[in-house]
Amino acid sequence: MSEVVGVVGGGIVGLAVAREVLRRRPGTQVVVLEREDRLAAHQTGHNSGVVHAGLYYKPGSLKAELCARGRALVRDYCAEHGLAYDECGKLVVAVDRDELGRFDALERTARANGVPGLRRLDGRQIAEVEPHATGLAALHSPHTAITDFPAIARSFGAEVEAAGGRVLLSAEVTGVRRRAGRIDVVAGDEAHTVDRLVVCGGLESDRLGQLVGGPAAPRIVPFRGEYLRVAPAKQEHVRGMVYPVPDPRYPFLGVHFTRLVDGGLEVGPNAFLALSRRRYGRGSVGARDVASTLGWPGFWRFAGRHWRTGIDELRGVLSTRSYLRVAQRYVPDIGPADVRRARLGLRAQAVERDGTLVDDFVIHHEDGITSVRNAPSPAATSSMAIAEHVVDRVW
Repeated sequence: MSEVVGVVGGGIVGLAVAREVLRRRPGTQVVVLEREDRLAAHQTGHNSGVVHAGLYYKPGSLKAELCARGRALVRDYCAEHGLAYDECGKLVVAVDRDELGRFDALERTARANGVPGLRRLDGRQIAEVEPHATGLAALHSPHTAITDFPAIARSFGAEVEAAGGRVLLSAEVTGVRRRAGRIDVVAGDEAHTVDRLVVCGGLESDRLGQLVGGPAAPRIVPFRGEYLRVAPAKQEHVRGMVYPVPDPRYPFLGVHFTRLVDGGLEVGPNAFLALSRRRYGRGSVGARDVASTLGWPGFWRFAGRHWRTGIDELRGVLSTRSYLRVAQRYVPDIGPADVRRARLGLRAQAVERDGTLVDDFVIHHEDGITSVRNAPSPAATSSMAIAEHVVDRVW
């Protein structure tokens, strides 16, 4: 009898894992269990669409390793399947002298990670790449790209089904029991018995991790990101992507300009505490999610250290003018009259009990169950490499 592998989560990481299992071990019975009524419903379907080249990640970390591998795999997959992939490039721009120390450190990190084609530009050279951008210096990553991650996820799902796997929607996992070397996974009124289980729960990764017997930490604290859409008259003011120099104290990259594969241009996202893990309205509240965040000591320790940044982010949530004031440091010609509020995204940020934000990917494996406990950006870029990494350790 063939082995049965269960995968919890129908985002791009879970689907990549299911696909990789079937590629490596044809004939394996694979079942993907997705709580929502569609694939790529959350982080996969609400991100910037950026295929990262590895500028930011600590050399030697899982992020650095899997981002580099994942970018090449995504590029090749899109070419093979006729999916959108545009190497429009990215500038990371320093606009103040007090940013230059962080900028130099970022360049060292990017070069240690082997970011392809990386160049350091002065102010005059910035205008040659992005005529409407301004700054003192910039790092140009010409192979940073944009794609359609939901389309890639759906393609993964189609491949899983074509190879004999099952992708079950509206199948929320509520129980996991080990018995006699096998694992019973309860989803709705049905129990699925599997030999191995991989949990890729995204915004629910902490709850699912505990459900399969993992530790309480890290806890997911959801952050909301709001995007602004630039009017057609100004959307050609940015050819690729324009990013700020990130603050190493935070895993967020700051408000930036990003081209979209449909030809549009977005500004964002910001990062503010979300009150729901599933709903995307500006006023959405989930009582269980709020209680989970407020009941976690790590959240209060994090908030106590960074409340000033939270106030700055709140200004952008309340005022488009305040939001654009930050972005206009990099592209001054795009102002409040040139944008409208657009979509929202949610980010699953893992937070330790001491208030530390978990930066690297976290993957636990024990007794036939693998849990992806932290997979924020660049998880979509890295999805196929994460799948390779997981499957390498499952058998």
